Amino acid sequence: MSVAAAIPVFCVCVVASLVASLVFGRKLDEVSERFGGTEGLHGILTAFGADAPEISTAIAALVSAHGKLGVGVVIGSNLFNLAALLGLSAIVAGGVAIHRHGLLFNGSAALAVTGIGTALVLGAIGAVAATLLIFALLGPYVFLLSISAARLRRVLPHGPVERFVVAAVREEIVDMRTGEEAPKATRADALALVPSLAVIIGASVGMVEAATDLGRHWGVSDVVIGTLVLASLTSLPNLLTAVRLALHGRGAAVGSEALNSNSLNILAGLAIPALAVSLGSRTGIETFAVWWILGMTVFAVALTYARRGLRRLDGAAIVALYAAFVVVVATQ
Repeated sequence: MSVAAAIPVFCVCVVASLVASLVFGRKLDEVSERFGGTEGLHGILTAFGADAPEISTAIAALVSAHGKLGVGVVIGSNLFNLAALLGLSAIVAGGVAIHRHGLLFNGSAALAVTGIGTALVLGAIGAVAATLLIFALLGPYVFLLSISAARLRRVLPHGPVERFVVAAVREEIVDMRTGEEAPKATRADALALVPSLAVIIGASVGMVEAATDLGRHWGVSDVVIGTLVLASLTSLPNLLTAVRLALHGRGAAVGSEALNSNSLNILAGLAIPALAVSLGSRTGIETFAVWWILGMTVFAVALTYARRGLRRLDGAAIVALYAAFVVVVATQ
């Protein structure tokens, strides 16, 4: 594809993907309300809806034999989410309060999944082991968030563990709340999920093809294109949500969505596709990037726990870490 053709194709695909993802996320929220999903499950589905462009772009890249680009999209998106959803929301709101029990519950899962994703990219474990471990972690997490408090007490043994999990799930659900109520979906809304998802997938394929062609013409590596360009563009719905919720005093919901989104990205954008396609041989910059996302996740969760949330300077520190990463990758 020539540069003259690739540029408009890329721009059209980006716009189509973002618009379709907003429709997909909204309809998914409405369907969740329609079928009476719990607040916890609703929060997970909201994160998945916002992640659709990132995940589909990563899969499209991996399937088309652009392994470095696909891995870069997931790593870059997760870093962007930490900077935009945690860091920027704290800066915009002037501070974000997050419950400690809920953060331990959510943050521990996110850290463990990020660690598994790091091991997968570095070749320390295989795709089957990584996928099974992530399901073993996220399965109970999603299950506990999806059931009522009364049922939660029935399935857990009485004692300190029960008290901690009940408190953690309750606080995590409170932090997930955006203060926005989606109307219950009609049958037409449910059917709209299919074409909107089809547009996201088609646009992702177009973005990957156009971006790789432009990269070849301009001498830009797949790692840079995936980690910086596609990752940030496909994460724009998350950024818009972060700013809106932070301005309305719902920064805690943004923080919760950031960690859930990152876990879903690694599962659906890396581990599951790696069962069928190769992630490619890792390079020095990829090794640096996966260690950076692990370290930045540890830093963000630890800082948030220590502060019982994030202040404006804390948010600026997280954004600065992302900026440093961008500089290192861009200069390679």
